[in-house]
This record gives sequence, C-alpha cells and structure tokens, in this order.
Amino acid sequence: MLQKFILGSAQLQRRLVLVITGKGKSKPDHGPIPERHGVLRHNVPLWLCQAPLSSVILEVTSAHQRHGGGGAFYVYLRRKR
Repeated sequence: MLQKFILGSAQLQRRLVLVITGKGKSKPDHGPIPERHGVLRHNVPLWLCQAPLSSVILEVTSAHQRHGGGGAFYVYLRRKR
C-alpha cells in the first residue's frame, strides 16, 4: 500500500506527500525483553530508503506538529527529468 501510494504520487509528478504512521500504542511492558512501540513509525523510513521507492524519493523528514508530528513524515519526491 505504501509502495503503491509513493510510486503513484511520483507518477502524478507530486513533489511532496504526507505519510501518517501514528505514534504507536503504549502498553504495559512486563517482559524481560523490551517491546518496541510504534512499529510503523520505526519501519516506514527504512522502507522508504529501499528499492524501488528510493529511486523516486529525494528526502524524508519528520512532519510539523500540526501535520502529525512524531507520527508522520514528509516525503519529498524527485522531479522526473
């Protein structure tokens, strides 16, 4: 779904998209191994740096607080040449 959204936006020659991941749920952690909260928030930037998305992405930054803050990313797309 993310890949289709990014590649489709690049095809439409959009320059900037907002990807909202959410901040993740916090739940009690009683185990000996700590659980990572916000799995999407952690993994989306990694996925965006891999092929085939990396070929159309110029930069990924955290969104401003009014656009989702720590639960969202601005994804700047490359221009077609």
